[in-house]
Amino acid sequence: MITVHHLETSRSQRVLWLLEELGLPYQIKTYKRDPKTRLAPPELKAIHPLGKSPVITDGNITVAESGAILEYLAEQYGQGLGGELAGLEPARGTEEHRQCRFWMHYAEGSLMNWLVMKLVFMTIPTQPMPFFVRPIARQLCAKVQAALIDPNVDTAMAFMDSHLATHTWFAGPALTLADFQMSFAVEAALSRAGKADRYPHLAAFRQRMNARPAYQRAIAQGGPVVM
Repeated sequence: MITVHHLETSRSQRVLWLLEELGLPYQIKTYKRDPKTRLAPPELKAIHPLGKSPVITDGNITVAESGAILEYLAEQYGQGLGGELAGLEPARGTEEHRQCRFWMHYAEGSLMNWLVMKLVFMTIPTQPMPFFVRPIARQLCAKVQAALIDPNVDTAMAFMDSHLATHTWFAGPALTLADFQMSFAVEAALSRAGKADRYPHLAAFRQRMNARPAYQRAIAQGGPVVM
């Protein structure tokens, strides 16, 4: 039995979605974030030394990192699929495979760095501090966001929206692992970037994703994707 060690409002939602699409039996062990720091609890270190989520156990196998987990599940349980999941792992040498590989890496290698920074600098002014420091912290965080973070987030949003103007899914006409990997990033981007109506194709991707019964079941199992 596959066990998903699931941290609330985290990247592990990607894993739940794929498991639901594959129709695999699994169980969830849910971990709550620290209410003050929003960090993962130390109990996760008993599963994997990094103490991060997502991580799965499948018998005596432990797999961490969402991209590696998605690839493991596809390799172990996704062979010979038909229908909408037939192209889950596009054939090597195809344009779909190149696109799938790019977006699998882009989600965490480029995009999430800026989205995490956005969240951090939005959160800093809300943390406990002397009242006379708060205006300074708010002003400093606003300057960093305006000068560094927001331009990079805007570039990423425009890039994704332009790509999805000509692609139904991230790698092409069929659902692939790239869509599962990008799902959390898209939800986070649209919730944090502001002016999301400027990116209609990205919003349409989210609507297609949210409309899938397997995605809805994953949300019912794991809870909201973002705070």
